Amino acid sequence: MISDQSLTVAGLPPEGRGRVLLIACGALAREILALKAANGWDHLDLTCLPANLHLYPERITAAVEAAVAKHRAAYETIYIVYADCGTGGQLQAKCAELGVEMVPGPHCYAFFEGNDTFAAHAETEVTAFYLTDFLVRQFEAFVWKPMGFDRHPDLIPMMFGNYEKLVFLAQTNDPALDTKAEEAAKRLNLTYERRFTGYGDLAVALAAV
Repeated sequence: MISDQSLTVAGLPPEGRGRVLLIACGALAREILALKAANGWDHLDLTCLPANLHLYPERITAAVEAAVAKHRAAYETIYIVYADCGTGGQLQAKCAELGVEMVPGPHCYAFFEGNDTFAAHAETEVTAFYLTDFLVRQFEAFVWKPMGFDRHPDLIPMMFGNYEKLVFLAQTNDPALDTKAEEAAKRLNLTYERRFTGYGDLAVALAAV
């Protein structure tokens, strides 16, 4: 089947031919730029949607659709750097409708660790709470305050009483982030585990692009 994307190539401006636009979650910007620089992927351009869309997953699909419509005419290929991210399959369906590909997997925790690896132990870790480098850096803005713990710390045992550990899926070896992640575990009354994942399946997906 010829995708909608391929039909636009003939009408592209010369500067758009051979170029790929990554439409990504803002939470992945640092990792994508690091991979671009390390691999010399100069044909990839990046535009990011607000990272706080993760707090409202029902808005992600529409935001991605609008971004594709905005940029489609300027690029030969558009690739969506989101996993399902709580959209309940809606994002995958919309990407198929638009003729664009996206990162496979249920969420960034899975593709950072590797989708197969994450799936292998998912059933035994239903009481684990995961953080990535981004979420450790933004713990206050994306976990602590949205859940109301800054105003109502009594909510912690109510919301995290069934969790047993915090797992830090680390993309980089950064002692400062390790310290912050361990502090986050203590604040949530969880045991702490760190796993170095690197960029996992994100690197594999972008290499294929």
